[in-house]
Amino acid sequence: MAGTDTQISVDAERSDRDVMARRLLDSSETLSYDPVEEVDWETPLDTGDHGASPEWSTLYGTSYWGDMTLDQQRELTRQEAASVASTGIWFEMILQQMVLRDFYAKDPTDPAFQWALTEIADECRHSIMFARGAAKLRAPAYRPRRVVVELGRVFKTVAFGEAAYAAILVAEEVLDVMQRDWMRDERVAPFVRTINNIHVVEESRHMKFAREETRERLAGAGWFRKQINALVVSIASYAIVTSMVNKSVYANAGLDTKRAVREAKRNEHHKSMLRSSCAGLMEFLDSVGLLTKASSRIYKRANLI
Repeated sequence: MAGTDTQISVDAERSDRDVMARRLLDSSETLSYDPVEEVDWETPLDTGDHGASPEWSTLYGTSYWGDMTLDQQRELTRQEAASVASTGIWFEMILQQMVLRDFYAKDPTDPAFQWALTEIADECRHSIMFARGAAKLRAPAYRPRRVVVELGRVFKTVAFGEAAYAAILVAEEVLDVMQRDWMRDERVAPFVRTINNIHVVEESRHMKFAREETRERLAGAGWFRKQINALVVSIASYAIVTSMVNKSVYANAGLDTKRAVREAKRNEHHKSMLRSSCAGLMEFLDSVGLLTKASSRIYKRANLI
């Protein structure tokens, strides 16, 4: 009887997963966007607009922010938004490779398989959209530090199961909260708000899938496995979050880089914004056993808790 009960449980989980995947596929068919058509790429950039909500700037609330002109503040938020977009492209390329590897040679009739390909197609469009958006913001190609790029190369090659999907979730959740603020803010350039709206709508499906995959992969996982994966996810999260704003944004906004970096590191307002954006995420990681003492120390260093 025990074996029969176990099989029934497995079948029920597969059925629930199929239902979820089919719902995501249906949602994608009825509510998806083509950035080429939806975003106003033709209207010239209005330098009177911000690139992101000022409150999300790494310097907002510092003495340096008070010393800046309004034009400098606007330019800084535009450069920071472009840096966040560039980091998003970098991680979306990692995400695509991990999902492809996870579903390699699996059953193509499985709704989850079809959803995985749909998600990858979404991410391709998002990356192109972010790239065009950064170019319109008149920003250079911002990239993470070389060591982070190489760590990402290793991570996308070896990460699997819950480690891959939980890391995907971290990156998407932090961006989601940020962009929900930006897309509603009339101080932000209209085309940036449209980009953010598209990303928020479509990423909500990706986050649901990542949460369910994380739960499923952790079902029955032992203490040691959870400890290791919690550490891996926290290290990946640290690399992602600390790479969002490249130090070069300050020079490109006409600021003193040394002073800007120094004040940004001490900016308690920005740290508070990051922590508040991750409250729900940390609650989820804790609920599945991926918020351990060791990982919590790394999240604290990244100002996520």
